[in-house]
Amino acid sequence: MTDDIWTLQRLRDWTCDYLQKNGSATPRLDTDLLLGEVLKLPRLQILMRLEQIVQKEELAAYKGLVKRRAAREPVAYILGRRAFYDLDLRVDKRVLVPRPETETLVDVVLLFLKEPATPEGAVLDLCTGSGAIALAVAKALRARQSERALWATDVSGPALEVAQQNATLLDLQLELRQGDLWDALPQDQRFAVIASNPPYVLHDVIAGLEPDVRAWEPHLALDGGADGLEILRRIAAHAAERLLPGGLLAVELGSPAQGRAMAELLAAHGLQGGKTELITEGPTSLVTVRAPG
Repeated sequence: MTDDIWTLQRLRDWTCDYLQKNGSATPRLDTDLLLGEVLKLPRLQILMRLEQIVQKEELAAYKGLVKRRAAREPVAYILGRRAFYDLDLRVDKRVLVPRPETETLVDVVLLFLKEPATPEGAVLDLCTGSGAIALAVAKALRARQSERALWATDVSGPALEVAQQNATLLDLQLELRQGDLWDALPQDQRFAVIASNPPYVLHDVIAGLEPDVRAWEPHLALDGGADGLEILRRIAAHAAERLLPGGLLAVELGSPAQGRAMAELLAAHGLQGGKTELITEGPTSLVTVRAPG
């Protein structure tokens, strides 16, 4: 990238080609997001101003961002934010980047909370990370003028710092607790809904993940042990005693096979009727189980 004249069109084309050569799966989107950050323009405005000349100071700032992306740093970390549901979440290397497929988990929870037979009680986001699930539910419930306590737990203190920052910026209330799964909660606390996107990646698979994930995102939030079920077994072991009668457990997993395995684990620990669904937006599954009423 030399110091001669660069229009937005020329810069977009050059960056897209450069990022593609450096392994980006979404080079055009990455380009526009990074351009938008430097120019403070939404993507549509960039597309409407393709003949606009980029100034030298803008070009210098943009070059720094492109270098970071070429090193496979996730765009969300470069920008410091990620859109999820209808939220603009702050994210950095302390937490996983929220994925679009996890929005389906939020949909399932919100549909359940609309049902007349849903028990009164709090909602728990287990392994909350950035707080994405809990905050999306909290915002939707506020819009419905529905009052429920929202709890969010994580073993990682740094992750909870990010969740707290997001809750503050969004003016939403979360009861944040640090601890290892159920250990973070009072022994007698039960919930109408328990939602979780826990670590489920097989330990030996992590080394083969894309560099965007393997080299940047926290392995603590990815690593599900030798068979990917280590955390899931521990969730299943105590889920029944943590749900109110008629309550819902909803867990995102890495594959249909993991979904079936989780349903079997839950049934063995007192939660019958597990239902596994393949999420079409990505290679994940969602298992949902209702506690006996």
